[in-house]
Amino acid sequence: MLITRRNTLRLGAAAAGSLALPRLSLAQGNRPSITIAVQKIVNSNTLDVLREQSNVGERVFFGSIWESLIGRNLRDQLEAQPMLATEWKRIDDQTVELKLREGVRFHNGDEMTAEDVAFTFSRERMFGNTEPKNRSTIKAFETIPTPRPGKELPPEVPAVARRAWPDLARVDIIDKYTVRFINATPDVTLEGRLLRYGSDIMSRRGWEESASYLEWARKPVTTGPYKVERFTPDTELLLVSHDDYWGGLPPLQSIRFVEVPEVASRVNGLLSGEYDFACDIPPDLIGEIESNASFEVQGGTILNHRLTVFDKNHAQLVDPRVRRALTHSIDRQAIVDSLWAGRTVVPAGLQWPYYDDMFHADWTVPEFNPELAASLLKEAGYKGDPIPYRLLNNYYTNQVATAQILVEMWKAVGLNVQIESKENWAQIMERGETRAIRDWSNSAPFNDPVSSIVNQHGPNGQQQQIGEWTNAEMNELCLFLETSMDRPARRKAFRRMLEICEREDPAFTVLHQNATFTAKSKAIKWQASPAFAMDFGPGNFAV
Repeated sequence: MLITRRNTLRLGAAAAGSLALPRLSLAQGNRPSITIAVQKIVNSNTLDVLREQSNVGERVFFGSIWESLIGRNLRDQLEAQPMLATEWKRIDDQTVELKLREGVRFHNGDEMTAEDVAFTFSRERMFGNTEPKNRSTIKAFETIPTPRPGKELPPEVPAVARRAWPDLARVDIIDKYTVRFINATPDVTLEGRLLRYGSDIMSRRGWEESASYLEWARKPVTTGPYKVERFTPDTELLLVSHDDYWGGLPPLQSIRFVEVPEVASRVNGLLSGEYDFACDIPPDLIGEIESNASFEVQGGTILNHRLTVFDKNHAQLVDPRVRRALTHSIDRQAIVDSLWAGRTVVPAGLQWPYYDDMFHADWTVPEFNPELAASLLKEAGYKGDPIPYRLLNNYYTNQVATAQILVEMWKAVGLNVQIESKENWAQIMERGETRAIRDWSNSAPFNDPVSSIVNQHGPNGQQQQIGEWTNAEMNELCLFLETSMDRPARRKAFRRMLEICEREDPAFTVLHQNATFTAKSKAIKWQASPAFAMDFGPGNFAV
């Protein structure tokens, strides 16, 4: 495959010749329109930020469509910054008050007010009939509404909402431009929850005037610099300029994301001028692309780790020693060196240095120790029975190649892991006898372990919600981490969670920090973000 891909790229480079300028489509007012080739646009075939919690969704949502009250600085290190709120303050351990930016216009022309913010976090939009875990100290949400036919929330929406806001009691409107978020429990992470993926603001009227949930979810009315013009699932997404954007006139007339699953097709389209950007470039192709002096590849490591995830209910994985053997059989540095050309790193488990005082710098992923792995398998009485590995076709960069290497590493210690190719995430997650090992990635949308290990692997997290894994002590620690204001005690609890999830009763094992690379013409002046998100806001595009 690599030989064919490289030969194809050389032909593409030759055909491109000495292209020095992108073939941008010029529109009225001399603002260009661009086309971006992506591996996939979204997974859910909607543009609902709560339903579409994915790496690919992040790329098309942020810096273009959706915005939150507290934002992330996509042009620096993702630090918190004012966005739809200009300032915020703590009232107490359970309450944050925010002042809204005045004059923000939704895509339908309405001004954003506190009514829209409160509705965004309402039962009708977010939570349905789910409840906070602890409502003993504060008045509850409004009564459960009866949605009109077609407006019922898909189950994924309240599941994600409660993962993001497990104890939110209500949002109070103080005045037209002031709101208070009131939690049912103390929470040191309220500000982080306000900037996380999923806490993004929508127009109440835009929701109420839509005929159905699906109609709204494919053309949500939000505040970003671009609005949805046309969305054809599995094919293309066309965004057009929101000329009344509060941050200034967007630099592009339109952005067209097109789904191009094969990396060779994305790159050849870039070199020929069909596309202006090509995303998800494997590191081994960066040199090939940049051998043409007119093109460059931007990107690097991001706040996302690639994982291998275990279903402890599978007959061969019930014994944690087998899962531990899987973790000790992996030479992670060899994967980084061979498939990523050293352009990423093996991290200190499921955490990031930007956790600040919650980061455990002395923590490591399980050591590569084939002898220990073989010994654990012998102790567990593993007899070589097949262990299924459900696999997508390069949803993640280098996914198939990584899986093939892992299978060989596992085989070397006596593990009989067999790849089962699947077409989509529904097939990957489906319960059944063949669900044992799968791929995943975890992000850290804000600087606390609640954002990742609790969000993804805790009692409200996806892994437990689909029935792959659970651990009673881990779940108690998750509740403590979410409700304690004692930072030293929280740090200690987090370390114990790492011990449980990565070493004692493995739920997953971290492979490497993820990295993302985007190819473009050098003539385009644009800065990649340290995230999957692509920022095309004012000031971040020129030719």
